Parts: sequence; structure tokens; C-alpha cells
Amino acid sequence: MTKSRPVLGRGLESLIPRPAPVAPSTITPTGRQDDGVSEEVIIHVELDRIDKNPYQPRAEFDPITLDELKRSIQEKGIIQPITVRRVEDRFQLVSGERRVRAAREAGLTHIPAYIIRVESNEEMLELALIENLQREHLNPIEVAISYKRLIEECTFSHEQLSQRLGKDRSTITNYLRLLKLPDMIQASLRKGGLTVGHARAIINIEDPAVQLAIFEKTMKKGLSVREVERLVKNWGRLKTRRSKAPSSPGTVGALSSVEDKLRYSLGTKVQVRPLRDGKGEILIEYYSADDLDRLLDLLYTIVGP
Repeated sequence: MTKSRPVLGRGLESLIPRPAPVAPSTITPTGRQDDGVSEEVIIHVELDRIDKNPYQPRAEFDPITLDELKRSIQEKGIIQPITVRRVEDRFQLVSGERRVRAAREAGLTHIPAYIIRVESNEEMLELALIENLQREHLNPIEVAISYKRLIEECTFSHEQLSQRLGKDRSTITNYLRLLKLPDMIQASLRKGGLTVGHARAIINIEDPAVQLAIFEKTMKKGLSVREVERLVKNWGRLKTRRSKAPSSPGTVGALSSVEDKLRYSLGTKVQVRPLRDGKGEILIEYYSADDLDRLLDLLYTIVGP
């Protein structure tokens, strides 16, 4: 029978018990020495013996907050030990990379570390991802990537992951959808230029070119989430009206006249193509994201709010 896993949404301590804070006076290697085998104990580990966590979901560390942590360590010491696992005669970081980086910058040679037992690399991945999801300030894309890795590499279903993290299933699904956005929009989410609310509105449009056009308009004009939602809604209305608009084959001359009028109104190349059964299509060309943005404004004016 498969051993049931605890639900982390009710407390990470169910997975990684938290030792008592370490006083500033114990940040030197004068505390408990490592016997090479003990686990679930706090020891003072040489920073040079700690290897990075290969499953660390964080890609970026804010240099300002890192410097603040360094100064705090210099004044008050390490308040909370890092968490590590043994790998032969070295240690692999489970959580606390910011503390390790700040401690090195503060000039420390040792750091208090809580040693836990990790049975497999899969469990290590799960611990690292969930620890960060529960305790660290990950950006939206890092959160989405963590969810994806837990699903793909730890074989969680959406429902299992929802229970494991204490998160609504819809929340997990919405974060995963962010990974379908163009790279430029994902980069803005990583840096905090675009909010998750804006991104969730933009992702309702399937065309990446239109997504980018609305993104650039949002950044250029500082649009609110509601304003972006309105743009997306109007685009959907326009697309629906275009698909449902009745048409007739017409003559070549009549179609040419329609094309001329549309070209004059929109300021770009337009083609009207008749299809079967009275149907047809209108192709409007654009030549850059700015040009698409201009056309969207014109079309929104025609469609209305």
C-alpha cells in the first residue's frame, strides 16, 4: 500500500520539522560538531561543504533584499538554520539559498544547518519545490514552473497537487496557463512589470501576435486589469461578429470596391476573398506590433465597448 503523504497547506512542519532559532552567538563553529552520520540535528557546517540545490526553482534573487539580509546577519546572526541533506562527505542544500548567499557575503565561514533524511532525488525535488512554494517569494513564472515539475516529475495529478499544497485546483491550472504566453510576456511577469491579473486576461486570446500587441499597449499606457479585460472582451466580440457576418459572393468589381474602402479606412492592405455558399474572409495585414496596436484601436472604435 502506498504511504499517504501529508497535506502541506496546513503546515510545512509536517514534512520538515523546524528546530528552534539559533542565537547570534552560535554562528561560529563552536557548536555541535558533525559526526558524519547524524540526522535531524543542528550542526555548524562549513559553507565550502554546501552544494547548491539542483532543483532550486528560483532563477533570480533580488540584490537589494539579499544585501538587507546580509546586513541583518552581520548584526543579529542566523536566526533560522538552513536545511540540508547528506551526500557522502558533503551537504546538499534543501532550503535556505538566500541565507547561504548572504552569509558568504557577510564573511561567515560556517552556518547552522538542520540535517534531514531524503530517500531519493524525486523526494528531494518535491521537498525543494514545495519548500519554496510555501515559504519563498517566487515570481509567477517560477511558481508555474514548480507546479509543472511537480506534475511531470513527481507524477502528481492536479487534484493531488491541490490537496498537497492546500491550493484550489483552479489556482494551479491558472498558473500553468501562464507558461503558454510568449517569452516577452513571461519575462515581464518574472521581473514584476506585468501582474498575474493582466496576464490572465491576455491569455484568453489565442493569437500570440494579438497577445503581444495588447501586452505592449498595457505597458505603454499603464492599463489596469479591468481595462485589459475590456480590450480582450472587445477583441472577442469583434472576432465573433466577423465569423458570423453574412456575406454574398458578389462580383469581382464589387469586392474590389470593398477592398478599396477598407484599405482607405484602415490604412493597410486588405483582401476580400469569396468562399463557397456565400461565405468569405477578410484578410487585414499588419507590419509590426505597433501597427497591430493601431489597427486594434480602430477596430475597437468600430465595435464599441
